[in-house]
Amino acid sequence: MKILDRYLAGAVIIGTLVTLGVLLPLMGFFLLADEMDEVGENGYQLADALLFVALIMPRHTYQLFPIATLIGALVGLGSLASRSELVAIRAAGVSIGYIVYAAIKGGLLLALVAVAVGEGVAPIAEQKALQWRSEAQSGQVTLKSEHGFWARDGRAYIYIQEILSGAQLRDIHIYEFDEERHLSRVTRAEHAGYVKGSWILQGIFRSTIDNERIKTSHLAQADWNSLLDPGLLKIIVVEPHVLPIWGLLRYVRYMAANGQDARPYEVVFWGKAIHPFLIPAMIFVSIPILVGSARTSGFGARMLLGVVVGIAFYLVSRTFAYFALLYGMNPLVATLIPPFAFLAVAFWVLKRAG
Repeated sequence: MKILDRYLAGAVIIGTLVTLGVLLPLMGFFLLADEMDEVGENGYQLADALLFVALIMPRHTYQLFPIATLIGALVGLGSLASRSELVAIRAAGVSIGYIVYAAIKGGLLLALVAVAVGEGVAPIAEQKALQWRSEAQSGQVTLKSEHGFWARDGRAYIYIQEILSGAQLRDIHIYEFDEERHLSRVTRAEHAGYVKGSWILQGIFRSTIDNERIKTSHLAQADWNSLLDPGLLKIIVVEPHVLPIWGLLRYVRYMAANGQDARPYEVVFWGKAIHPFLIPAMIFVSIPILVGSARTSGFGARMLLGVVVGIAFYLVSRTFAYFALLYGMNPLVATLIPPFAFLAVAFWVLKRAG
C-alpha cells in the first residue's frame, strides 16, 4: 500500500508541476505585456520590466497553486485512468476513498511547498519588485527599514517614521546639506500631505545651522518644495497581498487598536490562512470529476470541466470577498463558504459514484 500511496501521490505532484510549467509562462507573458505600458518612463527599461515580472511571479505562483493542483490531479490521475490503471487498482479491492486519501498525501506536500513560496519568498520578492520599479521610474533612491523610510531628495535626506494611504506622512525629518556637504538645516514636521501637486508640512520645528549659531523656529504650516514622488510611497504603504500572514495579523491588531477599518486586511488574512488547505481540497474535488464522468466523457472533456470548476471557484471566492468588504459580511465566513460549498458538491458526486 505504501508503494501505491507513493504512486498516486507522485502522479498528482507530477501533474501539478506540469500544469504550473504551462500556466506560469502564460501568466508571465500577460504580466510582461501589461508592464510594457510603463517601459520608457524615465529610466524604466525592458530589463527592469523583466526583473519586476520575475520578482512578482512567486505571489502569482502561490495564487495559482489550488487551480493548478486541481488541473494537475486531473492530468496525473487522468493519465492513469486512460491506461486503465485506476480500473486495475479498484479491481484489486482499493476503494475510491483510499485513492482520495493517497492523492491528498501528495497535495499535503504541495501545500508545504506552496506555503514556503507564498509566505516566505513572495512577500520579500514583491516588496523588492515594487521598490525597484518605483526607483527606476522616479530616479530617487530609497531605503526602507523596520524603523522607517529614508529617501534622498537632491542634497537633502528625508526620514519618515510612518506613511499612511493617500500620500499622508507622519513624523518627518529633513536633513539639508550645503554645497560643501555641511549640514545646514534640520526640519521636523508632525504631518505632511500631498495637496494639489505639492507637499504641505504641518507642525514644523526648524533649526538653521551656520558657522556661528543655530537658529530655531516654529511654523504651523509651510509648503515643502520636494521632488519626493507620492507614487514612490506606494511601495511603503502596507498593501494586504504583499504582507506575509504573520505581518497581516500584526497589522489587523494594530488597526483594530487604533479604531481603523481592518476588513480589507482581515479578508486577505483569512484567505491566506485557508489557502494551503485549498490545495488538498482541490484534489478531493478533482476525484469526482474524474470518476463521475469516466463513462460519459473523454479525457479532454474532463480537463475542460476541471478548468471550468477552477475558474468558477476563483470567481465565487472573489465575489464573497467583495461581499465581505461591501456588505459587512464576516471575513472568516465569507472565506469559508466557497470551499465548503465546492467540497459539499464534490462529496455528493463522489458518494453517488460509490
